[in-house]
Amino acid sequence: MMGEVQALLDQYRTWLRDKTTLRQVDEWIEITTPYLDRHNDCLQIYAKRADGGFVLTDDGYIIEDLEQSGCRIDGGRRRALLDTTLNGFGVQINETALEVRASSDNFALRKHNLIQAMLAVNDLFYLASSAVASLFHEDVVAWLDLAEIRYTPNAKLTGKSGYDHRFDFVIPKSKEQPERVLRAINRPGRDTAQSVAFSWIDTREVRASDSRAYAILNDSDRPVSASVLGAMRSYDVRPIPWSDREGAREELAA
Repeated sequence: MMGEVQALLDQYRTWLRDKTTLRQVDEWIEITTPYLDRHNDCLQIYAKRADGGFVLTDDGYIIEDLEQSGCRIDGGRRRALLDTTLNGFGVQINETALEVRASSDNFALRKHNLIQAMLAVNDLFYLASSAVASLFHEDVVAWLDLAEIRYTPNAKLTGKSGYDHRFDFVIPKSKEQPERVLRAINRPGRDTAQSVAFSWIDTREVRASDSRAYAILNDSDRPVSASVLGAMRSYDVRPIPWSDREGAREELAA
């Protein structure tokens, strides 16, 4: 098992390195990553020297793109959820830009946190307020509470690599079930599947040996593709389509 997990981590790092490109843009270095946004474009961030270290930013892309789509995050519950999400990754918001500061020693970790925050914010607020009555994350919280499933929200777990990974919920161990970590994914796709898989592969090595991972997937508007379901299962993440959530109630509540 140890060798298999190490090989998977090595494959992930190779994929990330080979698919990342750099370009000089004035005083900034543009970093194009293999992670895709909701338009299927590669996410880009920018880095430059500042105050003896580095500043990394998305230049306002995520927030401005959502606002142009009719999803404004100007206060209330959406701003509170945005702040909670960003705090989980140690990311600041500067006007509309998502931003982190880094040193030479933690540059890779800070870059990782910024990219994961961009993906998380994009997923949280993918649909405009005119199209949904409530956020998917809030729907999941309401269902967990109704089902009397005990959980700790917004848990940040450190993986074997030293990277931090945020899970929306951690369900503590009981007499019947081991520890369970859970992600709520509003827009299931290849990138979110890879993100969850890497988070779990990296994290489970330092958790209890019987810990389990789950992902609740929003299939309200369209079915989740078989490739996404298969990818998650292959990395021991149990996918739970929202339409099938009642089938997992007993397992999560135990």
